[in-house]
Amino acid sequence: MSKGILGRKVGMTQIFAEDGKVIPVTVVQAGPCFVLQKKTVATDGYNAIQVGFEEMRDSLANKPLLGHFKKAGVKTLRFVKEFRVDDVDSYEVGQEIKADVFAVGDKVDVVGTSKGKGFAGMRKRHNARRGPMGHGSKYHHRTGSMGAKGPARVFKGRKLPGRLGGKRVTIQNLEIVRVDADKNLILVKGCVPGAKKSLLIIKEAVKAKAAK
Repeated sequence: MSKGILGRKVGMTQIFAEDGKVIPVTVVQAGPCFVLQKKTVATDGYNAIQVGFEEMRDSLANKPLLGHFKKAGVKTLRFVKEFRVDDVDSYEVGQEIKADVFAVGDKVDVVGTSKGKGFAGMRKRHNARRGPMGHGSKYHHRTGSMGAKGPARVFKGRKLPGRLGGKRVTIQNLEIVRVDADKNLILVKGCVPGAKKSLLIIKEAVKAKAAK
């Protein structure tokens, strides 16, 4: 059965394993989430559950959303996302999903929005090399060749300066090293995309699922 949870990035720290090794971890405030809707192949063409996360005041939601939350019997929630699941019947509308949906040793994919870095040049955005820095050179940080003379245009996909970051990024196959169900904390080995307090989607790893 596929599973997932929403959370906010708290920050990074390190913990010690039993053998004394230091493990860098990202702390995620995961859940509690609430099931808002069940989608099935018969009604929607696919199996999924819709979950909400983080309470907010009613005045920040529009009327259709307020009615949607009321129908599910939950309070007004800030984030609403979907998770594809194999067995929809194992979930009920209004059910609470906590951090203990995952266990230590589970492999997960973490989705977040990377930090926006603004307009960046070739060296920062695409790891390009600089030109000669001598007195006579006028080619220090420039883009380089824009393509052949024949087409007389720049092909799509050409690496150029532009906005860097601020995109949806998925880090695959991260290991869960600790779960605190009482405080709804999940400690994931390594780093995950996004700034502190940003929304994260934690779901069962696609590659780990395929290997079963």
